[in-house]
Amino acid sequence: MVLKQNPRKEAALSIVEQFHSGLKAALPAASLDELAFATGASPTQLDALKEVYPDCPDSLLHLLAKVNGTHWQKYEKGEVSVLILGSDIAEYPYYLRSVEQILEDRTANDKSIADIYDDLFLENPDMVDKRIDPDVILGERLCFSHCMNNGGTSTLFIDFNPTSKGTKGQVIRFVHDPDEYVVIADSFDAYLKMLIDDKFAFILED
Repeated sequence: MVLKQNPRKEAALSIVEQFHSGLKAALPAASLDELAFATGASPTQLDALKEVYPDCPDSLLHLLAKVNGTHWQKYEKGEVSVLILGSDIAEYPYYLRSVEQILEDRTANDKSIADIYDDLFLENPDMVDKRIDPDVILGERLCFSHCMNNGGTSTLFIDFNPTSKGTKGQVIRFVHDPDEYVVIADSFDAYLKMLIDDKFAFILED
């Protein structure tokens, strides 16, 4: 897949370059050594992702073209399990899912928030940000990240079907116990900028 350059795409590439260089400067040496095993997703893999998620942001495509996942992802030179993402939760890092894992998550997430919680959601409507449509199947959102607890406690999604109060492409953070779904950025670009501006505070030295 050839990513044609235009101002929007160039801006997406720029924010990814800023994120990637800042990340490498912030990661501990052991994590950097392991991350060096990673290679980028192929054009065929990126095309497959775009086919399923046509509105996948260019910035995520650029990031995956550099590193096709860090969530116990196997590469030719070795396995990579490096936490390279964060959220609005302080000192709580996340893995980047690979193209293959993102597509697996789509199949696994076959229910809506309203379906999953049923009466509990009706009793606690504030568990879902007003910018998020609780009736949209979770798999229609692109799950690009699982937390350090392998997703059991928190996951991150790109939402292409917001309510009228939201923004197409907004980033959602799910956290468990108590369960809640919150918009943490209006776009994936804005999400990466948030991590950069926060000086990669999610990274744990040990």
